[in-house]
Amino acid sequence: MDTQATTTMSTKRSRRRTARGTRARRVVRDAGPTALTPARAGIQQQPRLRKGVAARQASGNVARGDERTRRGAAKDAGTTAGNLNAAALYRLMAWLSPAYPIGAFSYSSGIEWAVEAGDVTDAATFERWLVVMIADGSGFCDAVFFVHAHRAVAQRNDEALHAVAELAAVFAPSRERHLETTAQGRAFLDATRAAWPTPALDRLLAVWDGAVALPVAVAATSAGHDIALAPALQAYLHALTANLVSAGVRLVPLGQTDGQRVLAALEPVVAATAARALATALEDVGGAAFRADLASMRHETQYTRLFRS
Repeated sequence: MDTQATTTMSTKRSRRRTARGTRARRVVRDAGPTALTPARAGIQQQPRLRKGVAARQASGNVARGDERTRRGAAKDAGTTAGNLNAAALYRLMAWLSPAYPIGAFSYSSGIEWAVEAGDVTDAATFERWLVVMIADGSGFCDAVFFVHAHRAVAQRNDEALHAVAELAAVFAPSRERHLETTAQGRAFLDATRAAWPTPALDRLLAVWDGAVALPVAVAATSAGHDIALAPALQAYLHALTANLVSAGVRLVPLGQTDGQRVLAALEPVVAATAARALATALEDVGGAAFRADLASMRHETQYTRLFRS
């Protein structure tokens, strides 16, 4: 091979090496800012801090997991909406529809008095009122009763079912709230035993001969039809919230669109309330919606009324 050919090949190899080096430097330079994920970058920069945080988080998760297990949350047959099949969805939509014959449209849970007293005047004040009712008042208490009634039926625990049915029946803070939950509970039992029978309802009436609160009736029915707890609870709370919004639309009055805005804004509140209820022991049930409780009492002597509560 002559000298010129050798020189040409050497030049080409040199150029290829130079090109590869240039590309490598460009790749490293371009990839530099995103070479590490934020979590790994944090670990490399502050290893002791991240390790301590991770340990505390793990410890907290374990503690919370132990608490949920102790209270029975881990015993649920299903806890996600993925366990809601077509038949279960159909039944929940039927039972919790405004068309189901339990007379839900005739109750306002004291909202009628709140409107007359000036506590609720527009969509914003109505939304704030409902946030308290659902998260810290009757909505949360109903959710806890629902959870424990469902578990008692699913576990065939007659003693636990009697306990939750009894507590739910006496827990209403006023005469009208008691009427609201027990009258609807009775109507729900009658309609459901006629159209959607399940031995679970017969069992409920066998172990408890008193008035049945609505959340207990719906929960027992859901468990009797093998509908998972979490989606059934979410559906119940949605129906409760939608009925209260409907009352507000008629009472304030609000337009239908404003009513839907309020309902949409309450979605995270309903989800958070359901999550809390799933991890709450029956003996820890309680509310702090004092103004709403007073409203339900004041409604009993309100001069002009459209609603029964």
